[in-house]
Amino acid sequence: MISDDLLPRETPVQLIDEHGTAVSDPRYAPPSTERLVEAYRALVQGRRVNDQCSALVRQGRLAVYPSSHGQEACQVAAALALGDDDWLFPTYRDSVAVIARSVDPAQSLVLLRGDWHSGYDPKEFHVAPQATPLATQLLHAVGFAHAATLRGEPTVVLAMCGDGATSEGDFHEAMNFAAVFHVPVVFFVQNNEFAISVPLSRQTAAPSLAHKAIGYGMPGERVDGNDVAALLAVLDTAVERARSGGGPSLVEAHTYRMQAHTNADDDTRYRAREAVQAWVERDPLTRMQAHLRGAGAIDDEAEAVFAAEAEQVATALREAMNAEPELDPEDLFRFVYAERTPQLESQWRMLRDELDRAAMAGTTAGATSPGATEGAR
Repeated sequence: MISDDLLPRETPVQLIDEHGTAVSDPRYAPPSTERLVEAYRALVQGRRVNDQCSALVRQGRLAVYPSSHGQEACQVAAALALGDDDWLFPTYRDSVAVIARSVDPAQSLVLLRGDWHSGYDPKEFHVAPQATPLATQLLHAVGFAHAATLRGEPTVVLAMCGDGATSEGDFHEAMNFAAVFHVPVVFFVQNNEFAISVPLSRQTAAPSLAHKAIGYGMPGERVDGNDVAALLAVLDTAVERARSGGGPSLVEAHTYRMQAHTNADDDTRYRAREAVQAWVERDPLTRMQAHLRGAGAIDDEAEAVFAAEAEQVATALREAMNAEPELDPEDLFRFVYAERTPQLESQWRMLRDELDRAAMAGTTAGATSPGATEGAR
């Protein structure tokens, strides 16, 4: 017999509909108006960051950018549901969530620029490096949460992933370990309907991704992923359950990937524009805007302030990405081991000699060029 406590709802939790109207729920209370204003402020910034990053890719300043345009409610709620001592384990698509945890936007994009694996200090912000391989961060999150439990720390870990990651073996291993060892981790699945070009219907036959939790002995919940109020309420409950010793849980957010998988993807090859357009009316920003304006919580002046703040972030991000990074080739060898191995030392000497010869050849060529000779005269 399956406990009703483990079963997710037939329909996702919703507290504010697509028109901005409040919806009552028998279990989840709506967040305070002040918290919703804070969330909307982060939504505005997140949308502006997404748009700016897409422009930076076109300008060649970012190598790649997996946009979360349309998924900003999931991003913001994931960050706001955690306490200062809790940890976030994000994916490559979760830059807005990373920024919402107070990481400098320019530092959060170092990975996607191709300079470093991570541009920020995970310990400072309690945010793990963004993971590009699917589902590997889930194992790391579970191990981190288990270690915190062994140390007697009240840390909760929120591990983010997409629907495609639930098809990976790492997802199964992380869920099973977390449940068996009663680890304080929240698995947060952003179901945006596509794993690149593979639709959800080709990934699972389960009634929902949240139903997968039952097989591991943990509760699953479904929530409207474009309703930041419902997301906050559901994630708050899951986080507090983990913190109080209730163990892990799985939250599935139903949202949609409004843009291509990355700038290298042509999504017109596998989905119709009409299907994408249908989700525009469910936009998390316009939904929360309508709700807060209807409640008298924000006005034109507040909106102008939020937009100006978001533009400042975009400007700083643009300036940081337009500056050429200063790279040291020795860093390739400096940070592999605490003490460099003889093999790495040999490889570094080979590269250094090659760079020195190239620099010398360039200097010699410049000195003997017609322009150089004419200048000497």
